[in-house]
Amino acid sequence: MPVRLEAGAEAPQFTLQDADGKPVSLADYAGRKVIVYVYPAAMTPGCTKQACDFRDSLQSLAASGYAVLGLSPDKPEKLAKFRERDALTFPLLSDPDKEVLVAYGAYGEKKLYGKVVQGVIRSTFVVDENGRIQLAQYGVKATGHVAKLRRDLGLD
Repeated sequence: MPVRLEAGAEAPQFTLQDADGKPVSLADYAGRKVIVYVYPAAMTPGCTKQACDFRDSLQSLAASGYAVLGLSPDKPEKLAKFRERDALTFPLLSDPDKEVLVAYGAYGEKKLYGKVVQGVIRSTFVVDENGRIQLAQYGVKATGHVAKLRRDLGLD
């Protein structure tokens, strides 16, 4: 069973490449609230829906003090295509070795079409200004997740 982060835990630090191959660190957002959402694969229907929901909510999330980072095991080149195709305006981070995914408990056993498989667990983490987990949600749905997250954060 993968480790599961809980509210109050220190957020695992990371530095990963973005869609342009530039390093992005969680430490770059010190003193700010950050939503780190984990999705299985760029350019798939569910992940596209979720990314577009975050894109469409980005302005109101930013107005409430939240930055958004998308995280998947995709290579930067695929993330760049995803960003361009869907006009995504927040950083997409590449974790091909799945080290950060594992550290966040977002990689491991899950059910896919009734079978138990190893893979990315669609998850969302809200990191507070002090680098602590404010909210950890595992096994989230792609559709309607941003609206639910906004409710959970008291933003609606």
